[in-house]
Amino acid sequence: MQVHAPEPATGSPAGGDPLGSSSARRALAGFFVSGVLLSFLGTILFSWEHHLTSQYGIVGLYYAGLIAGLVGSARLSPALLRRKGLGWTLALACVLAGAAFLYLAFVSPPFSPWWRVAGMAIVGFAAGLLHTAIFHAISPMYRHDPAATVNLAGILFGSGCFALAIVISGTFYLYTAAAVQVWIAVIPALFGWMYWKTPFPTQHVEPVLQQPPSREVLSELRSTGAVLLSLLLFFQLGNEWALAGWLPLFLSQRLGISPPSALGMLALYWFALTIGRAASQWILPRARHGRLLLATVTAAMFGCIILSATDNRFGAITGVLLVGLAFAPIYPLVVEKIGHRFPYYHPGFYNGIFSLAMAGGLLTPGMMGYLASVYGLRMIMLIPLIGSVVVFVLLLLIWLESRLRAYSSPPASSAHSA
Repeated sequence: MQVHAPEPATGSPAGGDPLGSSSARRALAGFFVSGVLLSFLGTILFSWEHHLTSQYGIVGLYYAGLIAGLVGSARLSPALLRRKGLGWTLALACVLAGAAFLYLAFVSPPFSPWWRVAGMAIVGFAAGLLHTAIFHAISPMYRHDPAATVNLAGILFGSGCFALAIVISGTFYLYTAAAVQVWIAVIPALFGWMYWKTPFPTQHVEPVLQQPPSREVLSELRSTGAVLLSLLLFFQLGNEWALAGWLPLFLSQRLGISPPSALGMLALYWFALTIGRAASQWILPRARHGRLLLATVTAAMFGCIILSATDNRFGAITGVLLVGLAFAPIYPLVVEKIGHRFPYYHPGFYNGIFSLAMAGGLLTPGMMGYLASVYGLRMIMLIPLIGSVVVFVLLLLIWLESRLRAYSSPPASSAHSA
Protein backbone atom coordinates (compact mmCIF):
# COMPACT_ATOMS: atom_id res chain seq x y z
CA MET A 1 0.00 0.00 0.00
CA GLN A 2 1.40 3.40 -1.00
CA VAL A 3 -0.06 6.68 0.15
CA HIS A 4 0.69 8.35 -3.16
CA ALA A 5 -1.30 5.86 -5.23
CA PRO A 6 -4.66 7.07 -6.58
CA GLU A 7 -7.68 5.87 -4.65
CA PRO A 8 -10.86 6.15 -6.73
CA ALA A 9 -12.90 5.23 -3.68
CA THR A 10 -12.38 8.61 -2.06
CA GLY A 11 -15.50 9.97 -3.68
CA SER A 12 -13.97 12.95 -5.45
CA PRO A 13 -16.33 14.94 -7.61
CA ALA A 14 -14.54 15.32 -10.88
CA GLY A 15 -14.73 11.83 -12.25
CA GLY A 16 -12.78 10.34 -9.36
CA ASP A 17 -9.86 12.75 -9.79
CA PRO A 18 -9.20 14.44 -6.44
CA LEU A 19 -7.23 17.19 -8.14
CA GLY A 20 -10.40 18.17 -9.98
CA SER A 21 -12.32 18.95 -6.79
CA SER A 22 -12.96 22.69 -6.62
CA SER A 23 -13.55 22.56 -2.87
CA ALA A 24 -10.20 20.80 -2.30
CA ARG A 25 -8.43 23.37 -4.49
CA ARG A 26 -10.03 26.23 -2.57
CA ALA A 27 -9.01 24.62 0.72
CA LEU A 28 -5.45 24.28 -0.56
CA ALA A 29 -5.49 28.02 -1.36
CA GLY A 30 -5.85 28.58 2.37
CA PHE A 31 -2.09 28.06 2.64
CA PHE A 32 -1.80 31.58 1.20
CA VAL A 33 -3.63 32.86 4.30
CA SER A 34 -1.42 30.62 6.46
CA GLY A 35 1.64 32.32 4.98
CA VAL A 36 0.19 35.74 5.81
CA LEU A 37 -0.57 34.67 9.40
CA LEU A 38 2.74 33.03 10.25
CA SER A 39 4.99 35.56 8.49
CA PHE A 40 3.14 38.54 9.97
CA LEU A 41 5.37 38.84 13.03
CA GLY A 42 8.61 38.89 11.05
CA THR A 43 7.32 41.73 8.86
CA ILE A 44 5.59 43.90 11.47
CA LEU A 45 8.48 44.34 13.93
CA PHE A 46 9.62 47.55 12.22
CA SER A 47 6.11 48.98 12.50
CA TRP A 48 6.20 48.11 16.20
CA GLU A 49 9.47 50.10 16.48
CA HIS A 50 11.71 47.19 17.50
CA HIS A 51 14.48 48.48 15.23
CA LEU A 52 14.78 51.49 17.55
CA THR A 53 15.48 49.47 20.71
CA SER A 54 17.53 46.45 21.78
CA GLN A 55 14.73 44.79 23.77
CA TYR A 56 14.86 41.61 21.71
CA GLY A 57 13.36 39.50 24.50
CA ILE A 58 9.96 41.07 23.79
CA VAL A 59 10.08 39.56 20.30
CA GLY A 60 10.55 36.17 21.96
CA LEU A 61 7.36 36.82 23.94
CA TYR A 62 5.46 37.50 20.71
CA TYR A 63 6.55 34.12 19.35
CA ALA A 64 5.64 32.47 22.65
CA GLY A 65 2.10 33.84 22.26
CA LEU A 66 1.95 32.59 18.67
CA ILE A 67 3.05 29.08 19.69
CA ALA A 68 0.58 29.05 22.62
CA GLY A 69 -2.24 29.81 20.20
CA LEU A 70 -1.18 27.02 17.83
CA VAL A 71 -1.00 24.50 20.66
CA GLY A 72 -4.30 25.66 22.12
CA SER A 73 -6.13 25.02 18.85
CA ALA A 74 -5.11 21.33 18.80
CA ARG A 75 -7.90 20.13 21.10
CA LEU A 76 -10.71 22.29 19.78
CA SER A 77 -10.10 21.85 16.04
CA PRO A 78 -11.20 18.17 15.67
CA ALA A 79 -14.41 18.79 17.63
CA LEU A 80 -15.30 21.77 15.44
CA LEU A 81 -14.68 19.73 12.30
CA ARG A 82 -16.95 16.93 13.46
CA ARG A 83 -19.77 19.21 14.59
CA LYS A 84 -19.66 22.09 12.11
CA GLY A 85 -17.91 20.72 9.02
CA LEU A 86 -15.02 21.93 6.92
CA GLY A 87 -16.52 25.07 5.38
CA TRP A 88 -17.67 26.48 8.72
CA THR A 89 -14.33 25.73 10.40
CA LEU A 90 -12.28 27.26 7.58
CA ALA A 91 -14.48 30.37 7.61
CA LEU A 92 -14.18 30.67 11.41
CA ALA A 93 -10.38 30.44 11.23
CA CYS A 94 -10.25 33.25 8.67
CA VAL A 95 -12.67 35.43 10.65
CA LEU A 96 -10.58 34.97 13.80
CA ALA A 97 -7.44 35.89 11.86
CA GLY A 98 -9.04 39.08 10.52
CA ALA A 99 -10.29 40.00 14.00
CA ALA A 100 -6.81 39.43 15.43
CA PHE A 101 -5.24 41.79 12.89
CA LEU A 102 -7.86 44.44 13.66
CA TYR A 103 -7.19 44.04 17.38
CA LEU A 104 -3.42 44.35 16.87
CA ALA A 105 -3.99 47.51 14.84
CA PHE A 106 -5.33 49.21 17.98
CA VAL A 107 -2.65 47.98 20.42
CA SER A 108 0.49 49.05 18.56
CA PRO A 109 3.13 50.96 20.57
CA PRO A 110 2.99 52.80 22.94
CA PHE A 111 0.60 50.16 24.34
CA SER A 112 2.15 47.48 26.55
CA PRO A 113 3.68 44.57 24.57
CA TRP A 114 1.52 42.14 26.55
CA TRP A 115 -1.50 43.31 24.57
CA ARG A 116 0.30 42.32 21.38
CA VAL A 117 1.33 38.97 22.89
CA ALA A 118 -2.37 38.24 23.42
CA GLY A 119 -3.10 39.26 19.83
CA MET A 120 -0.40 36.94 18.52
CA ALA A 121 -1.98 34.11 20.53
CA ILE A 122 -5.23 34.71 18.63
CA VAL A 123 -3.31 34.69 15.34
CA GLY A 124 -1.71 31.36 16.33
CA PHE A 125 -5.07 29.87 17.30
CA ALA A 126 -6.56 30.91 13.96
CA ALA A 127 -3.57 29.46 12.09
CA GLY A 128 -3.81 26.13 13.93
CA LEU A 129 -7.54 25.88 13.25
CA LEU A 130 -6.94 26.73 9.59
CA HIS A 131 -4.17 24.13 9.19
CA THR A 132 -6.24 21.30 10.70
CA ALA A 133 -9.19 22.01 8.42
CA ILE A 134 -6.99 22.38 5.33
CA PHE A 135 -5.18 19.08 5.96
CA HIS A 136 -8.52 17.29 6.25
CA ALA A 137 -9.92 18.91 3.10
CA ILE A 138 -6.91 18.16 0.87
CA SER A 139 -6.48 14.53 1.97
CA PRO A 140 -7.79 13.18 -1.41
CA MET A 141 -5.25 15.34 -3.25
CA TYR A 142 -2.49 14.18 -0.90
CA ARG A 143 -3.27 10.50 -1.46
CA HIS A 144 -3.24 11.09 -5.20
CA ASP A 145 0.21 12.75 -5.26
CA PRO A 146 1.89 13.66 -1.93
CA ALA A 147 4.93 15.44 -3.38
CA ALA A 148 2.92 17.62 -5.80
CA THR A 149 0.35 18.53 -3.13
CA VAL A 150 3.05 19.51 -0.64
CA ASN A 151 4.86 21.51 -3.31
CA LEU A 152 1.69 23.40 -4.25
CA ALA A 153 1.02 24.06 -0.58
CA GLY A 154 4.58 25.36 -0.15
CA ILE A 155 4.26 27.63 -3.19
CA LEU A 156 0.98 29.10 -1.93
CA PHE A 157 2.37 29.51 1.58
CA GLY A 158 5.50 31.23 0.26
CA SER A 159 3.37 33.46 -1.96
CA GLY A 160 1.43 34.65 1.09
CA CYS A 161 4.67 35.40 2.95
CA PHE A 162 6.13 37.19 -0.09
CA ALA A 163 2.97 39.25 -0.69
CA LEU A 164 2.82 40.42 2.92
CA ALA A 165 6.49 41.45 2.94
CA ILE A 166 5.99 43.41 -0.29
CA VAL A 167 2.84 45.14 1.02
CA ILE A 168 4.44 46.26 4.29
CA SER A 169 7.69 47.26 2.55
CA GLY A 170 5.86 49.38 -0.03
CA THR A 171 3.57 51.09 2.48
CA PHE A 172 6.01 51.55 5.38
CA TYR A 173 6.37 55.33 4.98
CA LEU A 174 2.93 55.87 3.41
CA TYR A 175 0.57 54.59 6.10
CA THR A 176 0.61 54.13 9.86
CA ALA A 177 1.14 50.69 11.38
CA ALA A 178 -2.53 50.57 12.38
CA ALA A 179 -3.73 51.39 8.86
CA VAL A 180 -1.53 48.70 7.30
CA GLN A 181 -2.80 46.07 9.73
CA VAL A 182 -6.40 46.99 8.92
CA TRP A 183 -5.68 46.39 5.24
CA ILE A 184 -4.01 43.07 6.07
CA ALA A 185 -7.18 42.00 7.92
CA VAL A 186 -9.05 42.17 4.61
CA ILE A 187 -7.08 39.18 3.22
CA PRO A 188 -8.38 36.50 5.63
CA ALA A 189 -11.82 38.14 5.59
CA LEU A 190 -12.12 37.58 1.83
CA PHE A 191 -11.02 33.97 2.17
CA GLY A 192 -13.50 33.46 5.01
CA TRP A 193 -16.33 34.64 2.77
CA MET A 194 -15.17 32.25 0.04
CA TYR A 195 -15.13 29.27 2.42
CA TRP A 196 -18.52 30.19 3.84
CA LYS A 197 -19.97 29.98 0.32
CA THR A 198 -18.09 26.81 -0.72
CA PRO A 199 -19.86 23.46 -0.30
CA PHE A 200 -17.50 20.77 1.00
CA PRO A 201 -18.49 17.12 0.38
CA THR A 202 -18.85 15.01 3.51
CA GLN A 203 -16.47 12.47 1.95
CA HIS A 204 -13.65 14.90 2.73
CA VAL A 205 -14.26 14.42 6.45
CA GLU A 206 -15.31 10.79 6.74
CA PRO A 207 -11.95 9.13 5.88
CA VAL A 208 -10.30 11.19 8.63
CA LEU A 209 -12.60 9.74 11.26
CA GLN A 210 -11.74 6.17 10.23
CA GLN A 211 -8.63 5.24 12.13
CA PRO A 212 -6.23 2.67 10.63
CA PRO A 213 -5.06 -0.24 12.79
CA SER A 214 -3.53 1.23 15.95
CA ARG A 215 -0.69 -1.30 16.20
CA GLU A 216 0.60 -0.47 12.73
CA VAL A 217 0.36 3.28 13.39
CA LEU A 218 2.14 3.09 16.75
CA SER A 219 4.89 0.89 15.36
CA GLU A 220 5.49 3.40 12.56
CA LEU A 221 5.45 6.51 14.75
CA ARG A 222 7.76 4.89 17.33
CA SER A 223 10.28 3.72 14.77
CA THR A 224 13.76 5.21 14.46
CA GLY A 225 12.94 6.49 10.99
CA ALA A 226 9.89 8.44 12.18
CA VAL A 227 11.87 10.06 14.99
CA LEU A 228 14.71 11.05 12.66
CA LEU A 229 12.34 12.46 10.03
CA SER A 230 10.46 14.43 12.70
CA LEU A 231 13.70 15.87 14.04
CA LEU A 232 14.84 16.73 10.52
CA LEU A 233 11.65 18.68 9.82
CA PHE A 234 11.86 20.29 13.28
CA PHE A 235 15.32 21.69 12.66
CA GLN A 236 14.81 22.50 8.99
CA LEU A 237 11.72 24.61 9.53
CA GLY A 238 13.49 26.14 12.51
CA ASN A 239 16.24 27.24 10.12
CA GLU A 240 13.75 28.72 7.67
CA TRP A 241 11.81 30.65 10.31
CA ALA A 242 14.94 31.82 12.09
CA LEU A 243 15.76 33.83 8.97
CA ALA A 244 12.15 34.77 8.25
CA GLY A 245 11.67 36.16 11.75
CA TRP A 246 14.94 38.04 12.21
CA LEU A 247 16.44 38.81 8.80
CA PRO A 248 15.01 42.37 8.49
CA LEU A 249 16.14 43.42 11.99
CA PHE A 250 19.55 41.81 11.44
CA LEU A 251 20.13 43.62 8.14
CA SER A 252 18.86 46.93 9.48
CA GLN A 253 21.02 46.99 12.61
CA ARG A 254 24.03 45.08 11.23
CA LEU A 255 24.35 46.84 7.86
CA GLY A 256 22.34 50.03 8.42
CA ILE A 257 19.77 49.15 5.74
CA SER A 258 16.51 51.12 5.92
CA PRO A 259 13.38 49.27 7.09
CA PRO A 260 11.70 49.20 3.63
CA SER A 261 14.90 47.86 2.04
CA ALA A 262 15.32 45.25 4.80
CA LEU A 263 11.72 44.13 4.27
CA GLY A 264 12.49 43.98 0.55
CA MET A 265 15.33 41.57 1.38
CA LEU A 266 12.86 39.46 3.35
CA ALA A 267 10.55 39.46 0.33
CA LEU A 268 13.53 38.35 -1.78
CA TYR A 269 14.12 35.47 0.66
CA TRP A 270 10.49 34.33 0.39
CA PHE A 271 10.62 34.76 -3.41
CA ALA A 272 13.72 32.54 -3.66
CA LEU A 273 12.14 29.97 -1.36
CA THR A 274 8.90 29.95 -3.37
CA ILE A 275 10.62 29.80 -6.76
CA GLY A 276 12.80 27.00 -5.43
CA ARG A 277 9.69 25.08 -4.38
CA ALA A 278 8.29 25.46 -7.90
CA ALA A 279 11.59 24.47 -9.53
CA SER A 280 11.89 21.40 -7.33
CA GLN A 281 8.68 20.11 -8.96
CA TRP A 282 10.72 19.76 -12.17
CA ILE A 283 13.95 18.66 -10.47
CA LEU A 284 12.58 15.92 -8.19
CA PRO A 285 11.89 13.31 -10.90
CA ARG A 286 15.27 13.97 -12.57
CA ALA A 287 17.70 13.98 -9.65
CA ARG A 288 18.79 11.49 -7.01
CA HIS A 289 17.06 12.66 -3.87
CA GLY A 290 19.82 11.77 -1.44
CA ARG A 291 22.43 13.76 -3.35
CA LEU A 292 20.02 16.66 -3.83
CA LEU A 293 19.32 16.86 -0.10
CA LEU A 294 23.02 16.85 0.76
CA ALA A 295 23.76 19.52 -1.87
CA THR A 296 21.00 21.83 -0.66
CA VAL A 297 21.99 21.54 3.00
CA THR A 298 25.63 22.31 2.13
CA ALA A 299 24.56 25.35 0.09
CA ALA A 300 22.38 26.57 2.98
CA MET A 301 25.34 26.39 5.37
CA PHE A 302 27.47 28.38 2.93
CA GLY A 303 24.72 31.02 2.56
CA CYS A 304 24.46 31.44 6.35
CA ILE A 305 28.24 31.98 6.53
CA ILE A 306 28.00 34.69 3.84
CA LEU A 307 25.20 36.47 5.71
CA SER A 308 27.06 36.38 9.01
CA ALA A 309 30.31 37.72 7.49
CA THR A 310 29.07 40.27 4.94
CA ASP A 311 29.32 44.02 5.46
CA ASN A 312 27.64 45.19 2.26
CA ARG A 313 24.34 44.93 0.39
CA PHE A 314 25.69 42.68 -2.40
CA GLY A 315 26.82 40.05 0.10
CA ALA A 316 23.44 40.23 1.84
CA ILE A 317 21.57 39.67 -1.44
CA THR A 318 23.87 36.78 -2.38
CA GLY A 319 23.43 35.10 0.99
CA VAL A 320 19.65 35.57 1.02
CA LEU A 321 19.25 34.10 -2.48
CA LEU A 322 21.55 31.17 -1.75
CA VAL A 323 19.85 30.27 1.53
CA GLY A 324 16.34 30.66 0.09
CA LEU A 325 17.04 28.48 -2.95
CA ALA A 326 18.88 25.89 -0.85
CA PHE A 327 16.10 25.57 1.73
CA ALA A 328 13.38 25.14 -0.92
CA PRO A 329 13.61 21.42 -1.91
CA ILE A 330 14.29 19.98 1.57
CA TYR A 331 10.74 20.07 2.93
CA PRO A 332 8.94 18.39 -0.05
CA LEU A 333 11.71 15.77 -0.32
CA VAL A 334 11.37 14.80 3.34
CA VAL A 335 7.56 14.72 3.12
CA GLU A 336 7.80 12.42 0.11
CA LYS A 337 10.04 10.09 2.12
CA ILE A 338 7.44 10.14 4.90
CA GLY A 339 4.81 9.06 2.38
CA HIS A 340 6.96 6.15 1.19
CA ARG A 341 8.04 4.98 4.64
CA PHE A 342 4.78 5.33 6.60
CA PRO A 343 1.81 4.08 4.56
CA TYR A 344 -0.67 4.74 7.39
CA TYR A 345 0.25 8.42 7.52
CA HIS A 346 -2.79 10.64 6.96
CA PRO A 347 -2.39 14.39 6.43
CA GLY A 348 -5.47 15.16 8.51
CA PHE A 349 -5.45 12.69 11.41
CA TYR A 350 -1.73 11.93 11.68
CA ASN A 351 -0.25 15.40 11.45
CA GLY A 352 2.02 15.00 14.47
CA ILE A 353 5.15 15.12 12.32
CA PHE A 354 4.03 18.40 10.74
CA SER A 355 2.96 19.81 14.11
CA LEU A 356 6.41 19.10 15.53
CA ALA A 357 8.01 20.71 12.50
CA MET A 358 5.87 23.84 12.84
CA ALA A 359 6.70 24.05 16.54
CA GLY A 360 10.38 23.96 15.61
CA GLY A 361 9.84 26.62 13.00
CA LEU A 362 8.34 29.06 15.50
CA LEU A 363 10.24 28.04 18.62
CA THR A 364 13.60 28.85 17.05
CA PRO A 365 12.98 32.57 16.33
CA GLY A 366 11.37 32.85 19.76
CA MET A 367 14.49 31.52 21.47
CA MET A 368 16.64 33.77 19.30
CA GLY A 369 15.00 36.78 20.92
CA TYR A 370 16.42 35.83 24.29
CA LEU A 371 19.81 34.89 22.84
CA ALA A 372 20.04 38.22 21.02
CA SER A 373 19.14 40.12 24.20
CA VAL A 374 22.03 38.42 26.04
CA TYR A 375 24.72 37.97 23.38
CA GLY A 376 23.76 40.58 20.79
CA LEU A 377 22.29 40.50 17.31
CA ARG A 378 25.39 38.83 15.83
CA MET A 379 24.10 35.53 17.22
CA ILE A 380 21.18 35.61 14.79
CA MET A 381 22.95 34.00 11.83
CA LEU A 382 24.78 31.49 14.01
CA ILE A 383 21.53 29.68 14.88
CA PRO A 384 20.51 28.69 11.31
CA LEU A 385 24.14 27.77 10.60
CA ILE A 386 24.18 25.36 13.54
CA GLY A 387 20.73 24.13 12.53
CA SER A 388 21.98 23.38 9.01
CA VAL A 389 24.83 21.32 10.47
CA VAL A 390 22.29 19.38 12.56
CA VAL A 391 20.15 18.78 9.46
CA PHE A 392 23.25 17.49 7.64
CA VAL A 393 23.97 15.02 10.47
CA LEU A 394 20.33 13.88 10.57
CA LEU A 395 20.41 13.27 6.82
CA LEU A 396 23.42 11.00 7.27
CA LEU A 397 21.63 9.14 10.08
CA ILE A 398 18.49 8.73 7.95
CA TRP A 399 20.59 7.40 5.07
CA LEU A 400 22.30 4.94 7.42
CA GLU A 401 18.99 3.85 8.97
CA SER A 402 17.51 3.28 5.50
CA ARG A 403 20.51 1.13 4.51
CA LEU A 404 20.29 -0.95 7.67
CA ARG A 405 16.56 -1.34 7.23
CA ALA A 406 17.03 -2.50 3.61
CA TYR A 407 19.60 -5.11 4.65
CA SER A 408 17.38 -6.47 7.43
CA SER A 409 14.26 -6.68 5.20
CA PRO A 410 13.45 -9.20 2.45
CA PRO A 411 14.66 -8.11 -1.00
CA ALA A 412 11.12 -7.60 -2.27
CA SER A 413 10.31 -5.07 0.42
CA SER A 414 13.09 -2.62 -0.44
CA ALA A 415 11.19 -0.84 -3.17
CA HIS A 416 12.48 2.68 -2.58
CA SER A 417 16.02 3.90 -2.46
CA ALA A 418 17.28 6.51 -0.04
